[in-house]
Amino acid sequence: MRLNKYIAHYSSYSRREADKAIEAGYVRVDGEVQINPGTQIDEKYAKVSVSGKKVTPTEQYTVIAYNKEKGELVTKTDPKGRKTIYDTLPSKYKHFIPIGRLDFATEGLLLLTDASRVATALMTSSMERVYRVKVKGEISEEMEIAMKNGLELDDASAGAHDLSEIKSMNFAPFYAYKIIKTSPTYSILKIAIGEGQNREVRRFFAHFDREVVDLKRLSFGGIELNNLPNGKVRFLTRSEYGHLYEFMKVYEREQKGQTKEPKTYDKEAKSQDRDFKSKDKELKSHKKDQDRESKGYKKDSTGYKKESKNKDSNNKDKYGKKELKNPKKGPRK
Repeated sequence: MRLNKYIAHYSSYSRREADKAIEAGYVRVDGEVQINPGTQIDEKYAKVSVSGKKVTPTEQYTVIAYNKEKGELVTKTDPKGRKTIYDTLPSKYKHFIPIGRLDFATEGLLLLTDASRVATALMTSSMERVYRVKVKGEISEEMEIAMKNGLELDDASAGAHDLSEIKSMNFAPFYAYKIIKTSPTYSILKIAIGEGQNREVRRFFAHFDREVVDLKRLSFGGIELNNLPNGKVRFLTRSEYGHLYEFMKVYEREQKGQTKEPKTYDKEAKSQDRDFKSKDKELKSHKKDQDRESKGYKKDSTGYKKESKNKDSNNKDKYGKKELKNPKKGPRK
């Protein structure tokens, strides 16, 4: 396994953070400093440490649900000094990784984990994300068609952040949607989507000149926000962990399958190899027959049998039976 992948897989470091730590000389493997992120190591036996802290292979991980408030950034630090989620989170979760991002003005469910592999698996999955959306204006038939069939935009800059470099965007069909209220002044919807693209919901409605004024995530992959207060954290339930473990099993099995090198078949080479083996088998069989015949075996319909050498084979009576020799009486008449 590559060193950077090992660190990202078994710690809270992302792949990018692992690369930086390795290149800066903070990583040791079996006591020696390694500065190449691509160094291959044996994950079962290698002793890896980052800044003196040992990285131990484990399949255990923790996921927490956090109710993000409006006005918080999902980042560890902000150059402008704005509030981040880590200002609110208890200190014991400072090393947890956010699973996806909610923008500054979005509130609701945010999952965090201490395992980067879990974060990557969930962020890149098509698990259902459910939002409550409030937009200015009513919901048109054109918007409903787009929610049902999806949408491709060459220019999806409306609704995006001013500094965003993403211009075009493809919106997959919504998993589901429910119009709770629609009016010329404002509308409220509940939508379920399977992607987490940059400001995806805001860009979608902005294309129809509908400004999103409130956006709240209610659930992610079956994990519900429920009545969790703003700025508070909870652990997942046993049932939620059960579903997550099953998902991770399938995900990691698929990942292992993708990393295997595909088998290549040379039909001509395989055919030549079969011919060679067949000829070699014939030669060995012929030699074996010769060895048997030299040892006195003869072949009949049932196979090879050893020819019996009977000295008294000619001493038979008129009935073809072997004569019994009796030293006292002489031969039988």
